[in-house]
Amino acid sequence: MTDGKEEVFQYRTSGTCSQMIGVSITGNIINDVEFLGGCQGNLTGIRSLVRGMSVDEVIERLSGIQCGNKGTSCPDQLAQCLIEYKNRSAVAK
Repeated sequence: MTDGKEEVFQYRTSGTCSQMIGVSITGNIINDVEFLGGCQGNLTGIRSLVRGMSVDEVIERLSGIQCGNKGTSCPDQLAQCLIEYKNRSAVAK
């Protein structure tokens, strides 16, 4: 994570209808999220809700949410995306 510089991170999902998530982040704040595939209404709602939130808050709120018996969900995959983003950013420093 770099302060003040916008970063775009893409994540290939697993176990959900959406196939890919793209996240735009400045510092620790989410600017925007885009999902490829999935339930358009629900994902548009998630996108709207997480804009302006910190990466850590989104991880805390969405991690572990399940869709049926899939063991994951689009919100959980967004949390996993952000965890991977944080891990990669930490390694890059």
